[in-house]
Amino acid sequence: MISALSFNQPTERRSAHGLVADAGRAVLASETPSAGRFSRLALLAGVAALLGGCASFSPDAGIGTVQAISYSELNKDVVKIGDDATAGSAKARVDQLLRRPLTADTAVQIALLNNRGLQAAFNELGIAEAQMVAASLPPNPRFGISKLSGRFEIEIERQVAGSLFALATLPARAEIAGDRFRTAQLRAAEAVLKLAADTRRQYYRAVAANAQVSFYQQAKASSDAASELFKRLGESGGINKLNQAREFAFDAELGTQLAQARLQQRQERERLVRQLGLWGEDLTFKLPGTLPPLPRIQTVKSIEAEALRKRIDVQIARADLDALAKSLGLTQATRFVDDVDLLGRRTYDRGRTLSEDGRVERETSRSRTLELEIEIPIFDFGQSKVALAEQTYMQAANRLAEKAVNVRSEAREAYTGYRASYDIARQYQNNVLPLRKIIQDEALLQYNGMLTDVTELIVDARSRILSNVAAINARRDVWIAHTDFKHALIGGGWGGGGAVVAASSASQGGGAAH
Repeated sequence: MISALSFNQPTERRSAHGLVADAGRAVLASETPSAGRFSRLALLAGVAALLGGCASFSPDAGIGTVQAISYSELNKDVVKIGDDATAGSAKARVDQLLRRPLTADTAVQIALLNNRGLQAAFNELGIAEAQMVAASLPPNPRFGISKLSGRFEIEIERQVAGSLFALATLPARAEIAGDRFRTAQLRAAEAVLKLAADTRRQYYRAVAANAQVSFYQQAKASSDAASELFKRLGESGGINKLNQAREFAFDAELGTQLAQARLQQRQERERLVRQLGLWGEDLTFKLPGTLPPLPRIQTVKSIEAEALRKRIDVQIARADLDALAKSLGLTQATRFVDDVDLLGRRTYDRGRTLSEDGRVERETSRSRTLELEIEIPIFDFGQSKVALAEQTYMQAANRLAEKAVNVRSEAREAYTGYRASYDIARQYQNNVLPLRKIIQDEALLQYNGMLTDVTELIVDARSRILSNVAAINARRDVWIAHTDFKHALIGGGWGGGGAVVAASSASQGGGAAH
């Protein structure tokens, strides 16, 4: 239901800012002229203060916060590519990094400079900034003009309308929009951390695939030489067909495993290419053939506290909750009023009449009207708006509480997986592989002394291959678990399931060998 209050006063000129002064003049009509002028000046000063407090676009488009988080947590640079100069400098740096074999750190830096999905996340940040600036601006007035003319009459009406409700709630809405923009900055930083974590994990998978191919190639070369020897011994009658067939089958199995390893190598490399955002001539980049040595074990005294303090997703959830709290307060404060519109109208009437003596007389009038329209809450007292805002706030609060519980658990799980993966890799490195080498050497001596047949030699060779492949996978899983642990503390892409990956990799290797 709409209520309209009208005030008619003579006028000469009007403008958008004068409309606010007219409202003050209408409300304070009973005051003295000096008091009325003072009120108009106060209203104009208030509007000027609102206009002066409007947010503007930041020089760095909000990317400064993202760059600070990226440098502090990753020691890496990020840029938002918005012109040819920035694109050229980023491409030059990527080309420089690609000239050498990639390390995990250089792969992450290339991804942060070259991945277009990350640039799309930065565009989302620009959209959020534009929405913040728009929310901080006063509502635009609406201007209309109409003309009604007849044979003897003409009426011209001009009107300007604006929302006083939007103007009154502007500071609160601008503050909420600013909070949402800061949340958008955290989300952009989260995209940076996630891309860095995914790239680092994929780098270790690709290098591990290279290491497996290198090992299988060495094993296949040795097996080919042994097969050639067994072929000649079979032709001379120095070995029976059964042992000869066993060696040939072992060589064929190694060929199949090498083909599978090469396929996985190409697949892992292509997945890394997508993370790096490379194409064309840049695809010739080089990766190391072996994984780096095991890292020094990292210990953290207060894992849970550090995760709650540094996790970017927790910061985002807190910022969302704060913004919803302010939005709930605004909803409760304006629950009875949805809108208040102020309408200013100036009317010009001109008519002609015939007098008794036949003369034409002209009549002209000018009038100004102010209308204040307020929605009266007869059927809806704002309960639905308040209930919606309250439930939305409580939903965010419960999700933040759930995230706090999950973050603690994820940090503990990541550290457990990291330590377990490290212990497994150390076991392979210090015990399993040295013992497998001793077994193979002794089996070869006994075979050369004709104390055992070729069957035991082949079985020992198979077991050594399985152990070496499992050791490569274990070292890969340590580096992946190390990445998971770091990002379980800072956020942006905790992988989880590192120990499961190691176990499944070992089982797959065992299945491929038999």
